[in-house]
Parts: sequence; structure tokens; C-alpha cells
Amino acid sequence: MASVGFIGLGNMGAPMMRNLLKAGHAVRAFDLSDAARKAAADAGAAACATAADAAREADVVVSMLPAGSHVRAVMLGEAGTFAAARKGTLFIDSSTIDVATARLLSGEAEAAGHAMVDAPVSGGVGGAEAGTLTFMVGGHDAAFEWARPFLEAMGKTIVHAGGPGNGQAAKICNNMLLGISMIGTCEAFALAEKLGLDAQKLFDIASKSSGQCWSMTTYCPVPGPVPTSPANRDYKAGFTAAMMLKDLKLAVEAAGVAGAAVPLGGEAAQLYSMMVGGGEGGLDFSAIIHLLRGRA
Repeated sequence: MASVGFIGLGNMGAPMMRNLLKAGHAVRAFDLSDAARKAAADAGAAACATAADAAREADVVVSMLPAGSHVRAVMLGEAGTFAAARKGTLFIDSSTIDVATARLLSGEAEAAGHAMVDAPVSGGVGGAEAGTLTFMVGGHDAAFEWARPFLEAMGKTIVHAGGPGNGQAAKICNNMLLGISMIGTCEAFALAEKLGLDAQKLFDIASKSSGQCWSMTTYCPVPGPVPTSPANRDYKAGFTAAMMLKDLKLAVEAAGVAGAAVPLGGEAAQLYSMMVGGGEGGLDFSAIIHLLRGRA
């Protein structure tokens, strides 16, 4: 078993860290929150005072942070984790950040004598708790193979998407598609309501027809057809609208840099920006149906 430093013990990071403990690894954990550090210690981890302390003496360092600026602040500089870690440490960043930062950090890790993969996740808090996350991994082949057993302790599906930054590229492309498809699904159900078509009837037809998609059959945005969807829990978030907006902005930004056309991605970002601006950013992203009904 390995010594693992874990940085970022939020809604996703904390259960991921606990699954590494369950796999038998010794975990040194850090978060800015005193409560999060205490919870980690109660779970069996060694709580650390700084991110650098968590990285010191670790074989592997896993990070789960809000944005690229946070990851850069933690890893770079004289007080950063790259400087604190022993030569030859593996870094696994599971934050969802911009592709450019992921590639920059991979290069800086190599320059410092380390290996690194970007490994953003899909599956939400439920997947983190159950250990069934999907990891989209960018990095060199050897680093990916080194990271695989640690990722398997936290997830069910591990996909090597290519070189450094490609994990982030896969994540933002997937979530842009998800945001667009959810809006389309919500538009269809909102229109059905106006036309007097029962939501269950539309679901029974469309879920077996050409309109079928994950946003409908697994995460239906209206109460009833899929009992496990957030629509049946007052849109309590599995994945917040604010997080969807963040990912859509990353996708639009990446498209601008790459010269790709994403007109629907741009429209989706504007709609989610309206939803978040209307005070519903903490709701599940499927609650975008409120905006389409004119209730946001």
C-alpha cells in the first residue's frame, strides 16, 4: 500500500479520500476547512496543516479543487506541492480545470522530477461515495499505468484519453454535450405541458424513439418518469447549475483558443448564466426547466 497525499476535501474529495483509505492506503489529508480536516482524521487519515505537508513523503498526491487558479496556487512556487514532494512523486489532479493549465502543470511537474496525470471525473457525489466514478485521464502512458490502481480505488471506469490535458478536454466536451442535451430535454417537456401532453406519455414515447438521451432516461427533468432523478427531490443537486455553468464556460473558452465552433455550447452557457443569476445556481442543473417555464 502507498502513502497518499490528498488535497481538497469537499463534497467530492472527501468520499474519494475515504475510498483510498478503504483500499488500505495511508492518507495525509489537507483542506482549508477545519471541519473537513477533522472529518478526515475521524475517518482515519492524518490531517495536515498545509498542502505542502500533505505532499511531503507521499508516493502519490491527489487533488480535487474548485478551479485552475486554486490548482496552480497549490502546486507551483517555492511553497507549492511540486517543491515539497520527493522527486518521482505521482500527481493526480481530479479537479475540472482549463486544458491550458492542465498542460502547463504537467510540464512543470516533469521539470520538478515528478509524473502527473489530469483525471477529472464524472459521476457526481453519489459516484464518489460509491466508488463508481468515471475518470477521464490525460497523461503519458507510464504515468497513466502508475495512476490506474489509485483511480480504480475511487472509480469504476478509467479511460486514458491521451496525452497531458486530454482528460480535461474529454470532460469539458462531455459536459458541454450534457448541458445542451438537458436544455433540449427540458424544452421538449415544457412544450408538452403547454400542448396538454402528459409528461409520462412523452417519456414513454421519446425514451423509445429517436429523441432518447441520458438527460431523459436517467435524469428526467420532470417529476415522475424517473423516480431517482433530482426532479423528484425538489431539484436537490447531484450536479449544480453553477458547476454546469463553470464547465460550459471552460468549453467555450477552449473552443475560442482552438478555433472551434460551438454555437449551442455558447447558448447553453448563456441560459445557465441566466439561471445562476436568477438565484438557482445551487439547484441541480436539470432545474433549468424553471427558466424555460419562465419561473426563474
